[in-house]
Amino acid sequence: MNASLILFDQSNTLIDMNLYRKYFTEAQLQDLEDSEPNWGVNIVTVGHYVHLPHTNYPDTKHPASHYFSWDAGRRLSEYQMVYLANGRGIFETEHSGPVEVAEGSLLLLFPHVWHRYRPQEQTGWEEFWVGFDGHYAEYLMRQECFRADKPVLNIGFNTEFLSVFIRLIDTVKHEGVAFRQISSCLVIQLLGLVYASALLSEKAHTRQEAAIRAIRYKIHQNWSENLDMEQLAREQKISYALFRKAFKDMLGISPGQYHLNLKIEKTAQMLKETNLTIAQVAERAGFESEFYFSRIFKKKMGAAPGEFRKR
Repeated sequence: MNASLILFDQSNTLIDMNLYRKYFTEAQLQDLEDSEPNWGVNIVTVGHYVHLPHTNYPDTKHPASHYFSWDAGRRLSEYQMVYLANGRGIFETEHSGPVEVAEGSLLLLFPHVWHRYRPQEQTGWEEFWVGFDGHYAEYLMRQECFRADKPVLNIGFNTEFLSVFIRLIDTVKHEGVAFRQISSCLVIQLLGLVYASALLSEKAHTRQEAAIRAIRYKIHQNWSENLDMEQLAREQKISYALFRKAFKDMLGISPGQYHLNLKIEKTAQMLKETNLTIAQVAERAGFESEFYFSRIFKKKMGAAPGEFRKR
């Protein structure tokens, strides 16, 4: 289970994203309310956590306002979205009854609705969450796809959704200029992505599509490594030939080229946003040499890495 994600810190240095959580106190929320406009969405809590197998859930770092036991469950005063990036578990509310959840599941928590959830002891899970309220939040959560009686949405592996969530966490973590307005807009963007995903999920997903979503997650999770696509297909119990054809039919590109394009995208970001040397960029992206990286980068981007950075 992956316990970190790749981000850039405020000095534009490539770093691993450490596990992070933020719960705003009543005093902090009031200060923010008095000092800045919030676009009708207030951030109450946000975080990313990897809960390891065979450990108690939730962990003891939860504040009293959000802590709960499995037997008692809890009721919150705000909305929450909880996205499971890894693992499996169970989720239950007063309206839905117990539901099995797994990676790609989005749990919707509604104000004053009793609920409880926990990962399987054998698997644990990796979760992202954001709690929010406000008059515009209430309007958005009244849309048809956000229903208290159907609080689990399977959005699968969605790179745009994860990217926005990571940016939200980074924005709150550093509390830079206008962080509250920016974080409010990011929550609105997340809800829009969930809404779009809910519309698309009305179409039935085949076994091949499920395998492709799972393998895409693996590729993004381990983008800097040299991945064996045939092994990834075997892990999903699908033949490589069938998987490769279905992947190309769905995304218009082979799995290997998809992985390579992702590497190039990440290295282009490093060249733009960090002071790493070209050799360091090549090494961090898993290329066998600076020469090979430069050749592939120029072929894909139309300019050598040094020229790309100058532009």
